[in-house]
Amino acid sequence: MNQFSWYASLVKPSWAPPSWLFGPAWTVLYILIAISFGNVFRLFFTGKVPFIVLLPFILNIVFNLAFSPIQFGMQNNMLAAADCVLILATLAWAMIAILPYAPWVTYMNIPYLCWVLFATTLQFTITAMNR
Repeated sequence: MNQFSWYASLVKPSWAPPSWLFGPAWTVLYILIAISFGNVFRLFFTGKVPFIVLLPFILNIVFNLAFSPIQFGMQNNMLAAADCVLILATLAWAMIAILPYAPWVTYMNIPYLCWVLFATTLQFTITAMNR
């Protein structure tokens, strides 16, 4: 079974958004992420923030990029749910870490945080419904 038919075959809650919504949502979020995370990298490379402030942003990108291969490539809901927790944790850490240096980065990532909270809840629900 290919990755798309596998995901389509999963039982999902009634409140799950339609699949067409994920593309536009992530497009907007990736624009916000590119602008805000890019500025954190700039702040680090110009010596305005220490590496410990940059670290959660790096980890968040890694965990974010790992989600699709885990969910759709490996077809592993449990591991995908764990990855969602790591995305959420590193995002919260990043938002707190950058707040004293560039509060606008924290505020700009509120939509991303809201989406990740929703997506984590959705992933855990799908995981539980498909045990």
